[in-house]
Amino acid sequence: MTSLDATLDRLNWADIGMQLDAEGYALLPGLLGAGVARDLARGVAQQATASGASRVTLESCDLGRGELFYFGAGMPAPLEQWRTALYRRLVAVANRWNETLGIDHRYPMELEDFLRRNQKAGQTRAQSHMSRLGVEDHISLHQRNDGELVFPMQVVALLSEPGADFQGGEFVMTEQRPRMQSRPMVLPLKLGDAAIIATAERPFKGTKGYYRVNLKHAISRVRQGERIGLELSFHDAS
Repeated sequence: MTSLDATLDRLNWADIGMQLDAEGYALLPGLLGAGVARDLARGVAQQATASGASRVTLESCDLGRGELFYFGAGMPAPLEQWRTALYRRLVAVANRWNETLGIDHRYPMELEDFLRRNQKAGQTRAQSHMSRLGVEDHISLHQRNDGELVFPMQVVALLSEPGADFQGGEFVMTEQRPRMQSRPMVLPLKLGDAAIIATAERPFKGTKGYYRVNLKHAISRVRQGERIGLELSFHDAS
């Protein structure tokens, strides 16, 4: 067993699944650790260049203000290992959600197999990225659900320290339930923390059975300093 598998196996995945069912997200405090988070943050520009990542301004895609560094096939090995290992532990939840919602599609047990299905469906644009937000930068409410084959969860992490490296920049989610006002949620991420969040839709149990609720996520305006974050997607976009 690798050290990564040992780290993930120490987590209570039954509790994580219940949190995802109840709230649409599950916090994983200290999953990366401060040291790993700092290393990733310090090397964001160098890693982006070395791995062939593409830099995109949020203004250019009408998603706010700041920079995103999208990783292509050359995602840094540690991040690819995290993504592959987390997929294996989330695929059972994803398949259960589809079954609950009456969706016929089932996800394969390995990420590599799912990404091959993405390619056959014309989904070849990587979505995993690092974000770098300075003063007044922010990311607007959005979803990463472009394409026919969408994995219903993704992972976000914080690579800088609130209160020391930056002020503001809270990670925000909204959930829209039928015939109800949107419910806002703020995820209290700290340096090295990660969270599993719903990509777009998840099942919610109401008084008359299960129905779909719609979720979006954003990052509020950074008031001071620089905020660096990470987002891992399990599917590619069209």
